[in-house]
Amino acid sequence: MPHKVVICGAGFLGSNIARAVAASSCLHQVQLSSRHPERLHAILKNTIPKDRLLPPVPLDVTKPSSLSSAFEGAAVIVSLVGVMHGSPKDFEDIQWKGAENVAKAARSAGAKLIHFSAIGADANSNIPYVRTKGLAEASVRSICSDATIFRPSIVFGPDDDFFNRFSRLSKFLPFLPVFGGGKSRFQPVYVGDISRAVEIITRNDPEIDKLVSGKIVEAGGPEIFTYRELMELVLEYNQRYRPIISVPYQVGMIQGAILERLPVNLFTVTRAQVEQLKFDNVVNPSPSNDYFSFRQLLEKYSGPLTSVHDILPRYLR
Repeated sequence: MPHKVVICGAGFLGSNIARAVAASSCLHQVQLSSRHPERLHAILKNTIPKDRLLPPVPLDVTKPSSLSSAFEGAAVIVSLVGVMHGSPKDFEDIQWKGAENVAKAARSAGAKLIHFSAIGADANSNIPYVRTKGLAEASVRSICSDATIFRPSIVFGPDDDFFNRFSRLSKFLPFLPVFGGGKSRFQPVYVGDISRAVEIITRNDPEIDKLVSGKIVEAGGPEIFTYRELMELVLEYNQRYRPIISVPYQVGMIQGAILERLPVNLFTVTRAQVEQLKFDNVVNPSPSNDYFSFRQLLEKYSGPLTSVHDILPRYLR
C-alpha cells in the first residue's frame, strides 16, 4: 500500500523533495500542504504521475486546527516551516511555534517527522532567524523524539535564491559587495542531494530508521568556499566581469537598517543577515552522537555528493 508523504511548505526545496519522493520505488503518494499549495500542485502535476500526486490540502502552521485534516493518514511529514524576512514576532509565530504545531500534529497522526532547520541554529542567539531555528529544534525534539532534523548550508540548484539572486544583482551593480572581506565559510549543498536524502528516509526501512531516528543531519556539499569565493563562482559561471569589493560590517548594518524598512526585493538585506555573515556555515567537523553523516547516508544508499561545479554552469549561464 502506498505511503502518504506530506510536504509541509512549498517553494524551491519543497518542489524538489516532492519530485524525488514521488519518483521513489516505494510507491509513495505526495501531498502538498501550505497556505497556498495550488500553484505548485499545478506545476508538479505535469511532471509527477497522477497516481503519485494527491490533491493539495491548504494549511496554516500558526493555526493548529488546520493541521489535523491535512496530516490525516500520513506516514511521513516533511516540515519545511520557515521565513527569511519579517518581524521578530513573525519568526517566533511561524518558525518556532509553527514548527512546534507541526510536530504536535505529526505525533497525533502517528507520522514520522523530518524537520528542516539550518546550520548554526542556536536558541541563545540574538539573531531572530537563528534563535527561532534553535528554539524550534528544541520543541520538535521534545515532542517527537524520533524526528530527523536536517540542517542544510546554502542550498543551490535551478531556481535557488542565493546564486540566482547574486547573478541577477551582477546585471545591475557595478561591483559585487562582500562584508568584512568575505572570509566566512559556506558549504553549498545541491537541492537534488537533499531531496535524495529525504526520499531515502521516507522509505519504510528499519535499517534506515535506526540510523537517522532522533538524529541531526547537517547537510553540506563536498566543497567549502569563503563568501568571496562564492561571488567569484557567480561571476565565473554567468560569464560577467565585476570587481568584488569588501564592505565593512558597520556599513552593511547601516544599509540593512534602511533596506529592511522597504518592501522585500532583489536588493533587500537586513541587519540580521549581515550579522549572520560573521559566522561560518559549514558542517560540524566533530559531531556528537546526536548527529548522523549526510555524506554517509547518501553514499550508502544513493551515490556521491554533487559539486557546485557540476550544476552552476547549467543555470547561471
